[in-house]
Amino acid sequence: MSILVNKDTKVIFQGITGSFGSRHARACIEYGTQVVGGVVPGRGGQNFDDTVPIFNTVKTAIAETGATVSCIMVPAPFAADAVCEAADAGAELIVCITEGIPVLDMVRARAYVDGSSSTLLGPNCPGIITPGECKIGILPGHIHQPGRIGVLSRSGTLTYEAVGQLSALGIGQSTCVGIGGDPVTGLSFIDVLSLFNDDDGTDGVIMIGEIGGTAEEAAAEWIKANMKKPVAAFIAGSTAPPGKRMGHAGAIIAGGKGTAAAKQAALREAGIAVAPTPAEMASTLQPLL
Repeated sequence: MSILVNKDTKVIFQGITGSFGSRHARACIEYGTQVVGGVVPGRGGQNFDDTVPIFNTVKTAIAETGATVSCIMVPAPFAADAVCEAADAGAELIVCITEGIPVLDMVRARAYVDGSSSTLLGPNCPGIITPGECKIGILPGHIHQPGRIGVLSRSGTLTYEAVGQLSALGIGQSTCVGIGGDPVTGLSFIDVLSLFNDDDGTDGVIMIGEIGGTAEEAAAEWIKANMKKPVAAFIAGSTAPPGKRMGHAGAIIAGGKGTAAAKQAALREAGIAVAPTPAEMASTLQPLL
């Protein structure tokens, strides 16, 4: 089994004709994802690569294709509006890959999504993949193997690192989810952990956090109280000096809060195995399975 997406998932791409969107839409199609439409205002009636119909609006695209997921790869100044349009059109899952969206724009977009029936993943995330079935976003499909381990991360590249390690050990993945590293995002660690906890096809989870905020500490409390499956964790940014942002917009230590040490301590106190280095994420989980 899997969470959120599978082989039957139908996807549209907002921004499918842009250089970034077209490249990754093709990669998703090549992987086997059902990309059933694209949305580019003013280009309705055209086709992408002669096979995928393009629509002027998300509402029309969903109505005519039956898509349940919209993947957003539009420039940052327009991405928050794209999120709101997808929610207004009734997309069940919105996967926003775009990075650099102004925080205030995302505050408004997140509030709009919260008032709808849609679920938001991202922004500034690599997307989601159920190996062998469906890839939405920019994850490198070739490193994944179908299996029973969930991967959950704020970092795109560390997601790939964890997956590469698991696959090298012959351990496949059920679903891999990048939740994004911006200050304002959709699905949280707890949201995705809950889905993995209830998924009969997931036996364990690698959770990758980073400095900044308190999401990892909250996740540790939730895992201690609710998680029925083993979890191994890694926290990136242990060498970051206070006040310096490392990578993601949300990865900043402020007021003495959000340090790697505090997050690691919270995870260990909850009984979660913490990998000492990024090279040991899979090997930290393996003995727990």
